[in-house]
Amino acid sequence: MSPRILLLGGTTEALRFARRLGPESIYSLAGLGRVPDDLPCQVRVGGFGGAAGLAAFIREQGIELLLDLTHPYAAQISANAARAAELSGVACWALRRPGWQAGEGDDWREVDDWAELVVALENFQRPLFTLGREPLEHLHEIPLHQHWVVRCLTAQQAVPRATVIGARGPFDLHGERALFALLGIDVLISKNSGSASTEPKLQVARELGLPVVLLRRPELPTVEREFLQPDALWEALQRRMV
Repeated sequence: MSPRILLLGGTTEALRFARRLGPESIYSLAGLGRVPDDLPCQVRVGGFGGAAGLAAFIREQGIELLLDLTHPYAAQISANAARAAELSGVACWALRRPGWQAGEGDDWREVDDWAELVVALENFQRPLFTLGREPLEHLHEIPLHQHWVVRCLTAQQAVPRATVIGARGPFDLHGERALFALLGIDVLISKNSGSASTEPKLQVARELGLPVVLLRRPELPTVEREFLQPDALWEALQRRMV
């Protein structure tokens, strides 16, 4: 009999898993993007109230296995998942997607936070931000010599010296080349998500010889089992179901 699973998602891999789960399992989303309405499993949107709230939900719902397939930068959610698993006495398995690796000739620079990022961008004029919504909080701080391009899930009204693009991956190489050329991008800013669906932008930066500024990955908690690849996690889950 299949275990009752709580899948913490939001990534491409999580959605693929959710499509293979049965009606006894639950797919949990923060609700920041589109909520799928065609899944065989249950879908829950919203937070839990920290680790204690998540542990209470696990007990109330009779969850037998917690799967953390959240974004590599969702450090707080992953920390809550690890702690909730301890509090509720269930196993937590996590997908720890490997980060991208610089190739020969790549000019990649890592920063720890927004303050370091601002300093790293001082000599550029047309940065492309692919960090999510965080740059939107700083549109009033754009230096006079810069025009920002911000790509995130939702567009918003134009502001001086900024273009905000609402788009969701996957992105292809042809489209990324066109975007860089049209907007005259001279530096790319990204999280090191390791996702294949957003990797083409790095290829374009490489082709154009542009620097890439990466927000350094956060530390994630250790859980009972960790997997680098979705297929390995799925195979382990299949063995558990036998």
